[in-house]
Amino acid sequence: MVVLVVDGYNIIGDWEELRRLKEKDIGQARDRLIEWMAEYQAYSGHRVIIVFDAYYVRGLQSKLKQYKVEVIYTREKETADECIERLVRKIKNIKTQVYVATSDYAEQRTIFGQGALRKSARELQIEMDNIEREIEEKVEVHKNNRPQTKIALEKDILEKFEKWRRGDS
Repeated sequence: MVVLVVDGYNIIGDWEELRRLKEKDIGQARDRLIEWMAEYQAYSGHRVIIVFDAYYVRGLQSKLKQYKVEVIYTREKETADECIERLVRKIKNIKTQVYVATSDYAEQRTIFGQGALRKSARELQIEMDNIEREIEEKVEVHKNNRPQTKIALEKDILEKFEKWRRGDS
């Protein structure tokens, strides 16, 4: 199993679109990151956990599940880095490879020591861009590949059958 743990505010601070959203409304930036990570999860099949510091959302630690992405807001006075390190210790084992998406160099060194691998914010964005391009290509191929009938029929007859199928008599 592969698990991607995302340092939410680190990625928001690095990706241009999210940085612009953050200036207007931090909640919109968080929601957009969650949507992107849901696409990543759906396409890759990997477990995705996004960690946000309590710095921007005061209160008790909370865990949510949006789409199939786990979203964790840390306890007050707990940093995302501390939470991520705890998660890596808990999740990492012989059957599970953990990646941590962050551009925080100190955090990268710490998670390396625990056996996790890192993805910089830039690497994750490149991966997301590739995923979006592959999805668009697959949709285009799907649109262009109309199902073929097993019986050769004239075009006007096929159109008439299609109208009947749709109820357009």
